[in-house]
Formats: sequence, structure tokens, C-alpha cells
Amino acid sequence: MKHLTVSTLALCAAMFGVQANAQAVTAEKGGNANMVLLPKFLGILPFDQANRGAEEAHAELGNTGTLLYTGPTPENSVAGQIEILTTAGSQGQAVVMLSNNAGDQIAPAAEAAQAAGTKVVTWDSPIPSGAGETVFVAQVDFGSIGVVMADMAHSIMGGEGEFAVLSATPDAANQNAWIAAMEEALKGEKYASMKLVDTVYGDDQSEVSYNRALALVDSHPNLKLIMSPTTVGIQASAKAMQDEGLCDKVKVSGLGLPAEMVSYTMNGCAPGFALWSFVDLGYLTYYTSYMLATGKITGEVGETFNAGRMGDYTIEQDPGRENGKRILMGPFTVYTSANVEAEAN
Repeated sequence: MKHLTVSTLALCAAMFGVQANAQAVTAEKGGNANMVLLPKFLGILPFDQANRGAEEAHAELGNTGTLLYTGPTPENSVAGQIEILTTAGSQGQAVVMLSNNAGDQIAPAAEAAQAAGTKVVTWDSPIPSGAGETVFVAQVDFGSIGVVMADMAHSIMGGEGEFAVLSATPDAANQNAWIAAMEEALKGEKYASMKLVDTVYGDDQSEVSYNRALALVDSHPNLKLIMSPTTVGIQASAKAMQDEGLCDKVKVSGLGLPAEMVSYTMNGCAPGFALWSFVDLGYLTYYTSYMLATGKITGEVGETFNAGRMGDYTIEQDPGRENGKRILMGPFTVYTSANVEAEAN
């Protein structure tokens, strides 16, 4: 099936690969580094997929250390992440791989972990200030996600009308950056007849997101679309519209998993959405962390390394964070009825 990808990101990835081929550092297999994969919280399929990718890399690299997959509950995500990171640092873990859900509140714990010798590699969602973070493994360019969301909204709404955002949590750095990028894109003339009327948060919990989606419809009688840049929120929103018989009136879009969204896409509730591979993200994050833990790279801008089946990557300045560094994975795929069924299997 044909995949609709963001070509500029693919081009950038290709350019980095060409630049890096002659100087990419390769891993020494069989090292010993205890590492922790810390998602925003447990019980979410994309994070489980990331762990699957990390486990793949762990086995491939022959790391004789441990890979611990742990996280807080959704209700205690901020305090729980801080506690787990603090404990990992005091226990001398080599690397904590963090999908941050605590904003800059987690920065002191990250700095303390670094001081104790535990590197902090963020993935999926960075530390906004970059404090205490070695490097961020970015799934895609955050600015481009905003443009893609604006374009999906434009396409679904026919270029006009009211829409709202149902996001994860107020402290989720990734969703906040994507929404800000979308708001910037909406200033363009192309989107002049579209109006973002509200932004609400479902705390990345299905029931809360479901109810917030219905509340948006009640609050905004002219609403045409709910844009949800979170896999939990988009599925809950689509289910809410389907259950209430509102799919003809209010569409859903955002970032979702094909396996979870296929029925809603095929029945027209969610005509289009986007995402990247969380398995690949976990794999690349683990490779990056292992290379840091074994001293093959230090996390400086310009360093290039080979990440197994995914090829070569270069550490660069994060254009969205003055004091942040990133590794850009990319690209992502836009799913519609033309390709979602093939990816859902």
C-alpha cells in the first residue's frame, strides 16, 4: 500500500545519513550497562511498543546488563516519574530513558541523576529546558507535526469551520510543542477560515478523554473536528463520537495507532491521522543510550553513530529548545482509508 510520508523529513534523514557515512561510530557489543526505560506511565500500547523496540536492541547488542521497563500510574505520573528517576540515579543505573510527562519539574531530579553518573536520554517527550538531559531522541521534527495537524484539519473540514484540541496533560512537553507549532501554522492565509476554539486535556486516560470530547461538543455547537495529538485521546474521541452518533457532524483526527484507529477511519469518524513507529523509537533510543553508556559517544553536537538496522544518526542542536540537543528519527506516516488497513494487521 502507498504510504503518505512527510518528504522533507525523509530528505533531512537522508542528508544526515550521507554526511555521516564516513565517520559513524559503531557499537561494541557485549557491554555491561544497566538501563531503565521510563514511559510517561504504564498501560499504554505505544509505550509497550517502544519497550519492544528497546528489547530488540538490548538483545542485538548483547548487553549483559539489565533493561528495566517501569513507570508510574496515570494518576501519579508527574510525582511518580520524578521518584523513579531519583531512585535510578541513587542506584547507579547507567542510563534512564525518559518520556517526560513532568515538564521542567523533573529537571532537578535529572540533574541529580547526571551528577551521580546516570545519563538521562529523553525520547518521545523532552525536558523543555534541556536541564539534566544528555540528548533527546525525537520521533519527528516537532514543527512539522504542527503543520501536518493543521493540514489534516484543513482537509477534513474543507478549509473552514471550528475545531478544538483534546491533548494529553498540561505538562506534556511534546504535545505542548506540537500544539504551539499548529497554532503558528494556522496563522497562514490557507487556514484563514478555520478557527481553533478550545484546548482541553484528557490526562491520557480513556474515560477522562471520552468525557472531555463529549463536553467539547456540548460547549461548541458548531464544532466540526476534534484534533487529538495523543493515541489515547484520539481513540477515546472517536469512540465518543461513534457512540453518540455524531460522526457525520464532528470528525476526529490527530496522532493514533493504526491498529486502534482502523475501524474509525474506515467508518468515517476519523478520516485521517498520523503517527510514526514507536518500536523504531524505542530501538533508536536504546541504541543511543547504550552508545553513551559504553563511552562510544558523549552526546555532543556533531557526533554520528550507527544504530543497527536503522542506519546512521547525527546529534544536532534542537531547533525548538535553545539548550537542547536532539537525534531526529523521522519520518511519519499519514493514514487514511487507503492505507490504514494494511498497517493495522
